[in-house]
Amino acid sequence: MKLSQFKFDLPDELIAKYPAKHRDESRMMVVHRKTGEIEHRTFKDVLDYFDDKDVFVMNDTKVFPARLYGNKEKTGAKIEVFLLRELNPTLHYWDVLVDPARKIRIGNKLYFGENDSMVAEVIDNTTSRGRTLRFLYDGSSEEFKPTLYSLGETPIPKYLGRGEEAIDKERYQTIFAKNEGAVVAPAAGLHFSRELMKRMEIKGVDFTFITLHSGLGNYREIDVEDLTKHKVDSEQMIVTDETANHVNKAKDNGNKVCAVGTSVMRAVETIVSTNGHLKPADTWTNKFIFPPYDFTVADSLITNFHHPQSPLLMMTTAFGGYDLIMNAYTLAVKEGYRFGTYGDAMLII
Repeated sequence: MKLSQFKFDLPDELIAKYPAKHRDESRMMVVHRKTGEIEHRTFKDVLDYFDDKDVFVMNDTKVFPARLYGNKEKTGAKIEVFLLRELNPTLHYWDVLVDPARKIRIGNKLYFGENDSMVAEVIDNTTSRGRTLRFLYDGSSEEFKPTLYSLGETPIPKYLGRGEEAIDKERYQTIFAKNEGAVVAPAAGLHFSRELMKRMEIKGVDFTFITLHSGLGNYREIDVEDLTKHKVDSEQMIVTDETANHVNKAKDNGNKVCAVGTSVMRAVETIVSTNGHLKPADTWTNKFIFPPYDFTVADSLITNFHHPQSPLLMMTTAFGGYDLIMNAYTLAVKEGYRFGTYGDAMLII
């Protein structure tokens, strides 16, 4: 498959800038892989397609306030710093992106907060935009991270065309977010409300959790036509014994396994064994899934509507079938579905 095969026209007005009023009341397109049938439903209807002992696998990563704004020493130039991952908790080293990158050199100091309450020094250049920062902090390690996060904003996507607002602190986070480490919200999980999950319990549908700390790698533009030459950044993932056993039992008993989001699908496909069972793991994944690909674990997928030529669209077409999903996207544009993190959902069964 080539990059150009995933191009389509997405009108700007279809990119959702804000979440739906209620989490579980986004629209949901249901795509049937075997028949090609397409239905138009509401997300809270998702349980109509699942039965007792079926399993939803969800990503319980928690987004942290990764976007900071500081000032460069001497010039006072405003610099955006996007925290990617902590490299050394003791020395307060962080892998970050800076913008504008051309203004930042090794040895520069950046000042954050009122009265310059936090200072960081650039100690390495890792990529054209990336840097390693050492935060100069005199307090305890336990105090450092809360202090740092108090200076940050919710890292909503730049394509929303707006800054952080009060609604984002709650809605750019799943209700089951637990393990801190993501800079991108697992969008498919944002549709689940407490009421919906209670209905799942009552119906006997189970849910279990993996952790995959979503980074920016799957959201960067692909700049090669030959997809086999594209590389994505590694992301940390954890699958516990409990989750592996839960999923394996469902598969052995003939129950459905639904991956809630492309991050979950990447995780389970990374660690599946040759016999089709999940293995517990605490590892990293840089798996890039595009058509053709044979999926082993999940037999259904919940995902949002993705941007043209994005790795997330490619994975979706790999699971649902290229022609069927691209036709569904044409229909989604025609029907006015909302795209992106705060957009509507697609259920592929």
